[in-house]
Amino acid sequence: MSRSGDLGKADLHIHTAVGDGMADIPELLDYVEASTDLDAIAVTDHDNIRGAHAARELWAKGQYSFQVVMGVEVTAIEGHILALYVEEPLPALRPAVEVLEAVHKQGGLCIIPHPLAWLTRSLGRRAIERVMKTGGDGVYFDGIEVTNETFAARMTAKKAIRLNRERYHLAEVGGSDAHFLPAVGSAYTLFPGSTAEDLRRAILDRQSKAASGRHPSLREIGPGQIARQAWRGLTVTPRTLGWGPTAKSFVKRIFPFLP
Repeated sequence: MSRSGDLGKADLHIHTAVGDGMADIPELLDYVEASTDLDAIAVTDHDNIRGAHAARELWAKGQYSFQVVMGVEVTAIEGHILALYVEEPLPALRPAVEVLEAVHKQGGLCIIPHPLAWLTRSLGRRAIERVMKTGGDGVYFDGIEVTNETFAARMTAKKAIRLNRERYHLAEVGGSDAHFLPAVGSAYTLFPGSTAEDLRRAILDRQSKAASGRHPSLREIGPGQIARQAWRGLTVTPRTLGWGPTAKSFVKRIFPFLP
């Protein structure tokens, strides 16, 4: 039985202090248990699976009423890709097709996070459709994140939903992209069942749905926390930002008329 009712709820996009998030692993698990009705969470630090391993290890020692999905937000040359249900490190700053192949080789799922968003490292329409046209063994997406309550993602959400329903037909999921505890669960995925395996099956069967919850105000998070997180983003994960290798695709998406 789901904690929230008939359908399970999962936040598939959470960052921790192992990367550029502000909460350490114990804080995150305790917060999810006490302050949300989520049935599953995915820990998805940038290009680093250590946070997911630490979360699952601590979860296994506790008495939590939700489950933990192993994940990584991988920086491909073209933009970020959420890798879920993976166990081993994945290549970063490589072409998207190589990342997709590596994730599926592990039996994982590939989700497009904050699609089309200009203000963060996102896969644009050209990159998405080039991958879908390429196809081949392991070169495909399993889902697309159509709810993500960050400012960057909200700007392009309607277009991403329209493109998915008209052209891509991928499983729709939601994830908070939380870097602060109060943001966990602000966007989530609804699915039949309540377990991590039920969630996986729902994505594969395209039975998942994306939903939005309450997003904390900037005042609730606090300007000091926001400033510290921005600094962490620049200092904790400098390589994963990929300013050199991914700059060309980023600029081309904003200014497509450039050579």
